[in-house]
Amino acid sequence: MPRIAYFGPSGTFTEMALADLEASGSFDGPVERIAAPSQGAALDLIRSGDVDGAVVPIESSVEGSIPATLDSLAVGPRLQIIAETELEVSFAILARAGTELTDVRSVAAYPVAGAQVRLWLERNLPAAASYVSASNAAAAEDVLAGHADAAVSTTLAGQRLGLVALAEGVADHEDAITRFVLVTKPRVAPQPTGADRTSIVLELPNEPGALMRAFGEFSTRGIDLTRIESRPTRTGMGTYRFYLDCVGHIDDAAVAEALKALHRTARIRFLGSWAATSATGTPPPSDEESAQWLTQLRKGVADL
Repeated sequence: MPRIAYFGPSGTFTEMALADLEASGSFDGPVERIAAPSQGAALDLIRSGDVDGAVVPIESSVEGSIPATLDSLAVGPRLQIIAETELEVSFAILARAGTELTDVRSVAAYPVAGAQVRLWLERNLPAAASYVSASNAAAAEDVLAGHADAAVSTTLAGQRLGLVALAEGVADHEDAITRFVLVTKPRVAPQPTGADRTSIVLELPNEPGALMRAFGEFSTRGIDLTRIESRPTRTGMGTYRFYLDCVGHIDDAAVAEALKALHRTARIRFLGSWAATSATGTPPPSDEESAQWLTQLRKGVADL
């Protein structure tokens, strides 16, 4: 039975994402779930060999990319994303039995979750103080421990801890979605499906035009970039890594050519190619006709 870590404790959206991946057949059978206190800790369990994989959040449609996940993927021994899933995200406001909304003076929340219900909290609990928790499920545990009166959490966490929901389906933005990825040690990428995502991290030389030349490797080959983001390397002021997602698979000729070209001039970390949950853009063009033309030229065919 594979051991799969997830950003815990039990009751987080990440555990729900792991359950979704199990149900969709990402594993050969049932898995042993291992809760980890952070995204980085979950990924480090792969590197140490304590687990076979990990599920972590990587992007929110409301708050954007998850910095802790991106930073953990960019440093240390390379890991690889092999699958993803997306969950619609709304929250429950949990409290101990007997608590009314008017009794709440402090609210525990994981920062990403708190940002997604900020307007609701301003309208309904304007005087409540904020308490920062390590995860959505940890916020519920903090309420149970008496550190806060209420938590921005999940219905699942409330059920497991015996808390009551003062409100459910709480979200400032309708149809909010969070994307989660399944990460393992490096392996052969899953077979291309025609609706794939490829992700890399670039560290470019500090010289004029370096970033535009990198983008050019994609644009000249008709590759659709769907995410471009910079994060500081934390090694000095003004030094950044660039995280790029594109439509396509490493087995697509255009994507493979772009990666090879980038490798000649930049430090590149391949994070994986895998099937995208939802369509993200235009697939790269096929080079089959051009490859056949080149083959005929090499054979000395006269009229082409």
